[in-house]
Amino acid sequence: MAKILLVEDDTDLSGRVGEWLTFEQHSVESVFDGLEASQRLRIYSYEVVILDWELPKMSGIEVCKEFRGRGGATPILMLTGKGTVTEKEAGLDAGADDYLTKPFHLKELSARIRALMRRPVASYTGSTLKIGLLELDPSTRRVTRSGEELTLLPKEYALLEFFMRHPNEVFSPDALLNRVWNSESDASTDTIYTYIKMLRKKITPEAPASMIKTVHGVGYRLENK
Repeated sequence: MAKILLVEDDTDLSGRVGEWLTFEQHSVESVFDGLEASQRLRIYSYEVVILDWELPKMSGIEVCKEFRGRGGATPILMLTGKGTVTEKEAGLDAGADDYLTKPFHLKELSARIRALMRRPVASYTGSTLKIGLLELDPSTRRVTRSGEELTLLPKEYALLEFFMRHPNEVFSPDALLNRVWNSESDASTDTIYTYIKMLRKKITPEAPASMIKTVHGVGYRLENK
């Protein structure tokens, strides 16, 4: 599961892509011009940005260059009808991580997103995230502990996947809201506390200490010894 910013001015295409990614359990925020995309990227954090080349108010290339110029590191997948080597080179030189030419198959889009999300932050077995006794397979959304499958609510899963992609990093409740919950969500820091409590019980039900540690006055981290 990823929090994705979809920037596409073709409302029909945006709707189809958004529905597909939501079906695949991603959290999708859709905007339709480059200026709004740039403003969102200044305020919110995302796991992946899907960015059309030709946009009103500000082109995808300009959005990409500006974002990278500010130090933005979120993976960017550029969408465009432009298919020449020179145009692809321009997109990649602007800071895009990958390039998908229209028309494209939605399953290929999903595969590209999975590839962009692979980061060397936890040990991998194929596409599986593994920390301690926990294993999480993003492609099947299956989570196991010592080989036994766990039943998680969608947001519990999303929170755990985020922690497993960023082991030993400390995140404040506000940061977790920003990274895991949709920007328009009415969730609060109390929501984070509740989900942390529920997730702890499920991933370490009998252990004397949870893998999710509280860093007092700061936030939470998933310990990867």
